[in-house]
Amino acid sequence: MNLISQILVPDNILLDTESTSKKRVFERVGLLFENHMQIARSQVFDSLFAREKLGSTGLGQGVAIPHGRIPKLREATAAFVRTTHPIPFDAPDGQPVTMIFVLLVPELATDLHLQILGELAQMFSDEAFRKTLLDCEDSASAYQLFCDWNSAA
Repeated sequence: MNLISQILVPDNILLDTESTSKKRVFERVGLLFENHMQIARSQVFDSLFAREKLGSTGLGQGVAIPHGRIPKLREATAAFVRTTHPIPFDAPDGQPVTMIFVLLVPELATDLHLQILGELAQMFSDEAFRKTLLDCEDSASAYQLFCDWNSAA
């Protein structure tokens, strides 16, 4: 079992959203976290944008991992968004992104936060994983792909 499968739930996977900007994606996931986890959407939005101001969370190859710290959050949680339209994210390769993995961690999280980000970087550096994720037709198959991924593979 990988770390991602422990923090991502199928209800937090949005495929083929019509979001066309970082702002819209952050609003969508803010609403998602508010509805499913009772985290205020404004808190999610503000946290993600504050982190983005420090430097882009775009990884390259169509992937971004925006992340933020949430006061009073007990455990890390996540959402995955695949957009229909590529979104500029200031990624190192200059390419827009369509796969956005949003990570929220407790305000004082350190080691676990870094372990999760490391696992995500490994996961998304796998070309076959990215291609399969782009081909997933529903959130259940995308969720299964995240659960089945193994860093030892």
